[in-house]
Amino acid sequence: MNRRKALSRIVLTGLGGGLFFSGYKWYDWNKTPDIAYLEKSRELITALAATIIPTTDTPGAGETGTGDFIITMIKDCTERMSANKFIDGLKELEHYCRSKFNKPYSQCTATEQHSVLQFFEEKGRPFKGIAGKAQGRYLGQPFFATLKKYTVEGYCTSETGATKGLSYLYIPGSFHGCMPMTPGQKVWATR
Repeated sequence: MNRRKALSRIVLTGLGGGLFFSGYKWYDWNKTPDIAYLEKSRELITALAATIIPTTDTPGAGETGTGDFIITMIKDCTERMSANKFIDGLKELEHYCRSKFNKPYSQCTATEQHSVLQFFEEKGRPFKGIAGKAQGRYLGQPFFATLKKYTVEGYCTSETGATKGLSYLYIPGSFHGCMPMTPGQKVWATR
């Protein structure tokens, strides 16, 4: 066998493997989301939300029903590819915690939980510029970006989060655009 045939076979094998893997990932991202697994992971999702917005002098995301909100949003309002990436991210997070700390996420210490979320935030960071926008549009949102977005949305739209975590006036009155905030003032829940 001469060198040209060997190199061409190596290149064709590499291209074939790359195409096969790409086709598999495309199928994996576009299949029907595993909603049963999502429902089963309610405790994990609530613990993740509680880590992102912890309880301080105001209630955290774990106490406001944010986990249920995230599950509802993934089931009903998230496109198929992003929903599959979210569910795959949950499975990967469970596997990562078990392999690194030998325990599930909910039993990890606060420091371990923060390191896990930091790892997944770095892992899911999109490309910069136009490539990142195209990646989000055509390949779906990464796991951690979806988790963070729905956690903040669920917390800020819950009754407890809006009234106790944010400043809220039932009848706000007139709108004043550029008002300076006083030190220690909460963010407004109304616009």
